[in-house]
Amino acid sequence: QVQLQESGGGLVQPGGSLRLSCAVSGNRLEYEAIGWFRQAPSKEREFVAAINWSGHITSESDSAKGRFTISRDNVKSTVYLHMDNLKPEDTAVYYCAGTASLGSPRQNRHEYDFWGQGTQVTVSP
Repeated sequence: QVQLQESGGGLVQPGGSLRLSCAVSGNRLEYEAIGWFRQAPSKEREFVAAINWSGHITSESDSAKGRFTISRDNVKSTVYLHMDNLKPEDTAVYYCAGTASLGSPRQNRHEYDFWGQGTQVTVSP
């Protein structure tokens, strides 16, 4: 059973930065493709960014491109989401998700088998 644990959320002012971490246990991280999703109140969970098993291929949503960077350290079994130039509309609970895959990054949340509990990100003056 793969387990994922997010950390690094918090309150930040508009224009600020945060780095979220997703610690993976229960399986070797290099077997897992990892994605980040977010869910704001009264909205559906939406794709933010994803990375393939090796870290060589990434995918980002239109809202994340140019501001968010996803990366992974398979030795530390951790995936990161570095977020710059944060905006109030980025406020949401951020989740990481995993699926055993050697293919391309997955943008569809239904393709992921394991989810973390989420970490709150609030962007406010």
